[in-house]
Amino acid sequence: GHGMPCPYSGEYNMTRTPLIAGNWKMYLTRAEAVELASAVADAGKGLTDREVMIAPAYLSLAAVKEAVADSPVRVAAQNVAWEKQGAFTGEISPPMLQDVGVDMVILGHSERRHVFGEDNAMVNRRLTGALQFGLTPILCVGETLEEREQGNTFKIVEEQLSQGLKDVQADQMEQVVVAYEPVWAIGTGKTATKEQAQEVHAFIRCALADLYKKTLADSVRILYGGSVKPENIDSLMAQPDVDGALVGGAALQAESFARIINFT
Repeated sequence: GHGMPCPYSGEYNMTRTPLIAGNWKMYLTRAEAVELASAVADAGKGLTDREVMIAPAYLSLAAVKEAVADSPVRVAAQNVAWEKQGAFTGEISPPMLQDVGVDMVILGHSERRHVFGEDNAMVNRRLTGALQFGLTPILCVGETLEEREQGNTFKIVEEQLSQGLKDVQADQMEQVVVAYEPVWAIGTGKTATKEQAQEVHAFIRCALADLYKKTLADSVRILYGGSVKPENIDSLMAQPDVDGALVGGAALQAESFARIINFT
């Protein structure tokens, strides 16, 4: 039920490989993107117990993919359409991403939802399309300040999850990563406390267990996003249900992102 403590959250699960993801949003020219990507690849050298991913703008994807070719750094897109091709002005298809070697995509980011008006149905269409073509989606969910203050955090997050994952089968779900991004903490400098993050992450894991089953919920990685910084990454990552981070501003500086991917 909503807000009920999850009976099996808070168990630290070593089987989930932490994922640190950098969302570059609408920043950096191609040359700047290549420079930052190379620095990230250097900073992540020798890290075997975690995954690192960066999501540059579409126009830099090919160049960035090339720049990190000899490293384990994964490259994602910030959105994707659901058809192979067609009359979709301004959109990019899954095969176009695969053509440049991209295998992951961020979907339902709060900026897509709130600035560009994408609703749960649209996010679901993109997500099922991505899965159909074998891309790994990172499904973003999270409440606004108003929704939190009205006590609707769990309700909103549950809706975004269940509607976003509509028609996604259990075997496909193994491909999906979830990111919890409290909208009130994105770019505002307000970070959810580690306790607030853990509470919602545990709720998400419970909701996934309800939608699928406990063993599947245990294997899904749930990332925290919302003013992640070098100063708070270690305490966030220490929470049992926080399996990684989706980093915005701090991912645009090589030094701060290097510290974040080297969390202890």
